[in-house]
Amino acid sequence: MDWDNARVFLALVRAGTLRGAAEQLEIDQATVGRRLATMEKSLGARLFLRTPAGYVPTPAGELAATAAERMEQGAEQMLRQMQGIDERLCGVVRVAATDTSARHFLVPALHKMRQQHPGIRVVLTTSNHISNLTRREADLAVRTVRPDSPDLIARHLKRLHTGLYAARSYLEARGEPEPGTALKGHDIVIYQKDLPTRQGESLCGELHANASVAMEVSSGVMLAECVAAGMGIGEIPTHMADAMDGLVRIWPERSSPYDMWLVLHGDLNRTARVRAVADAIVAEYDRVPAP
Repeated sequence: MDWDNARVFLALVRAGTLRGAAEQLEIDQATVGRRLATMEKSLGARLFLRTPAGYVPTPAGELAATAAERMEQGAEQMLRQMQGIDERLCGVVRVAATDTSARHFLVPALHKMRQQHPGIRVVLTTSNHISNLTRREADLAVRTVRPDSPDLIARHLKRLHTGLYAARSYLEARGEPEPGTALKGHDIVIYQKDLPTRQGESLCGELHANASVAMEVSSGVMLAECVAAGMGIGEIPTHMADAMDGLVRIWPERSSPYDMWLVLHGDLNRTARVRAVADAIVAEYDRVPAP
């Protein structure tokens, strides 16, 4: 099986459409179609059913996908190992984090790193979804969950805390909630339910079953902005909210702790440019005083 064709085939399996696969690989749809036809001809098997909903793997396609994934893992491991012996302080480093982590920690850290090592170019992706480091979606990730994969190295960065906040204008209009009422009579701003966040059915230990959800957001920065605009009460990292004008902390004795982890693949641990970025991020988190 030719790896170039297999790479296109895997993209089509994951995307389900020619357009989606082409966008993933940054090639045109016609190339995807040609690669697929070549692979089907070489294997002597039909790999997909063409349906109105997209491309669905046949039984032969499912077997081919398993083999192609093994090829992908081998190719990526070789690439990581080659990068792992690279001692040059230049090149691209892909970093993944949430927007709140990026705004308050990574941007200042990477700015300082860039001044020391101008040959390093960072590709920063902000999302609440966890990037797959094994598939090289990122070289480094800052996460709130410690990974359990033996291939990944995790370094504890800092234990941070969230608190319950509202805009001063909101509290003047609505008053402060009563503890134990599940935020009855109040509006709240929360994360969208399909996001992998720590947030459940409570905010800083207070159930919110009796509250009215004013807004569901997909990022921490937007949650803080909505709370600051007076839309409702929200749970926000204290290091972030305490620096925002107009926000008032409700029940300061209550907080929810969470841990931040720096994660990288073990094969990249000795790559100079990756270590330089990692060290800069660690130093920035070390600057935060313990609560």
